[in-house]
Order: sequence, then C-alpha cells, then structure tokens
Amino acid sequence: MIKTDMKNYGLSERFINESGLYENLTIGRIISQDKGMYRAVTENGEKKAQISGKFRYNAVSSSDYPAVGDFVMLDENEDGNAIIHHVLTRKSVFIRKAAGTSNESQIVASNIDTVFICMSLNNDFNLRRLERYIGVTWDSGATPVVVLTKSDLCGNLEQMLAELETVALSVDIIVTSSFKEDGYLSVKKYIDNGKTVAFIGSSGVGKTTLINKLAGENLFETQEIRNDDRGRHTTTKRELIVLPEGGIVIDTPGMRELGIESTDLSKAFSDINELSGQCRFSDCTHTKEPGCAVREAIESGLLPEERLSSYLKLKKEAGYDGLNFRQIESKKINEMFKSIGGKKNARKFIKNSNKYGKD
Repeated sequence: MIKTDMKNYGLSERFINESGLYENLTIGRIISQDKGMYRAVTENGEKKAQISGKFRYNAVSSSDYPAVGDFVMLDENEDGNAIIHHVLTRKSVFIRKAAGTSNESQIVASNIDTVFICMSLNNDFNLRRLERYIGVTWDSGATPVVVLTKSDLCGNLEQMLAELETVALSVDIIVTSSFKEDGYLSVKKYIDNGKTVAFIGSSGVGKTTLINKLAGENLFETQEIRNDDRGRHTTTKRELIVLPEGGIVIDTPGMRELGIESTDLSKAFSDINELSGQCRFSDCTHTKEPGCAVREAIESGLLPEERLSSYLKLKKEAGYDGLNFRQIESKKINEMFKSIGGKKNARKFIKNSNKYGKD
C-alpha cells in the first residue's frame, strides 16, 4: 500500500513531537468539515471521521472541536473510518464570532501560514471591512496578504491603491484579474510546499476562481455576481486541498459580516499606535483631550477621521474600550495565561516583555 506523505499536508516536527504524547493513535489532518462530519487524511489515506464520546463530553465550547486545518490524533478502524480523540495544539487559528446573538466563537481555519484577504475592485471595495479582516488575521497568528480581484472592472486603480495603502500598513498588496491567464501567478509565489494558506472575503469576490486556477482544474463551482454587484454564495463548506505543485489551500464560505473575537490593533492600526505614544496623556482616548497627537494628525489631514472611527469601533467590539495599546496587550496576555498558570505567570510575562522588549 502506498503511504501518503503527510509533509505534503503540512506535517512538521512541531506536530510530530506533540503526537508522541499519545500512544496507539495515528496523526492526521482535518481536510473537510460539513454539518458535524469530518474527513481526515493520515499516512494511510483519507478517512471519514467523527469525535469520540469522551471528546464530546470534555469539550467546553465549539472552538474545542476539530476544524479544517487541525492536526488530530485518531484511531483508525478496519472499515476505513476513524475516531478523533485529541486536537493537537494549534500554531495559528482564525476565529470569528458565531452568527446570531451567541458569544460563542467559531473557528474558520487553523494552522494557516498566510491568509489571502480577497476584495474585488467593484462595489465590494470597503476599507473599513478590510481593516477588520487585517486585524483578525494578525491576531490569528497568520500573515495577511491583500488580494484585489476583478481589476478588469476598475477604472481608477491607482486611486484605489492609494486609499488602500493608508489602511494596509506593512501588508503586501497584489492585483489579479480572472480574465488574464496568468492573473493568478502573483498569488502563487506566496505558496510553498507544506505551507497552508486560506482565502477569505465576501461572496463573489473571486476566491474560488483563484483556487481553481492554482489547482489547474475546476475543483469548486463558481457563479456570476448579481445585478446589484454583490456576490452569490458558492462555497458552502470549508475544505482543504493540496495543490499539484505543492502547498495547501483552505477554501472558506464567503463572510460579508465578520464579528471579531479579538484583533491585533497594534499591527492593524500601527499608525495610530505610533501617534498615541506622542499624546500628552498615556490614557488618551483621542476624543477631546488636549495635546492629542492623533487628533492633531486628523486636523492636519495626515490621518483620515474614518480611520480613527474604525479603530474606536473595533476597540469597543473586541472589549478593549477605554484601554490604550499597552493595556490591551496586558489584557490579551492575561487571557492567554488564564488557563495555564493564572495571573502570577501573566504578570511575570508582562514584566519581562516591558523590560526586554518583544521579538
């Protein structure tokens, strides 16, 4: 029997070492998820999989359950199916709030290296939404890359790029068009063997078209946009595929509204972060305090008013309202250590970070 090379599915020494903690189980990766059912790949090929009763009993929230991209420890049955017992520690995770009024978080994809944030150059172009996507992507642990699609529909590309560069700070921006045979090559250079990428963005922006181009075949169905220039929903489930020339792609359903569980404001709004250090008061809210460097930048035309409004809105949504950047970082660290050592370890980590700086 020909064995599957799991390195092609992103298996690294990091996960191999952790898998050694579990005896008599096989390591696999979740490649699809649909209505509570999973498909996983192991060195013995693809398997239908479900979680064990003990796993279900111990799960506290929906984010504890396996998601596409997860490496898991499972028990393979002779009938070709498998039982999932453990999810290995995620090196990165892309999270959004679940739909509705619930405070539950939902994992969109895990163990991703690069997130392509797709936005078409038509009526979908929205800087405020892009700020949200960039912030959540930085917070996931992955690297964001902005992909502008349908450039053939744009008559003022230079102006749009100038606007976009004011919010996509330190983020690569690439322009594509499905009408050009080589329009996807600028995306391809970011994809290496064993590396995982995810495509996110509103429905109809061309994510699926790009993936089909990279795969060299029509793996997923696409639809034309509606008359109102908004996208038709095509992808209905999250799925992981290995590209013929190497690299792993995760396709996700289109998300027009993205609720955030947390966001890395320091990177997504590095311009405001830098200006905040020049404010007279360390706890400046950038609303009406004297000596506010952020307000001065707005009044002088160096910073758009909409940029600050978006920042304040995301701070409130993420539960950081009233906190400055340093306080936000401290809160995130406290949350991170809550279940692995408590406030004592959190204070120690913060103290060392302030003393020596971050990598």
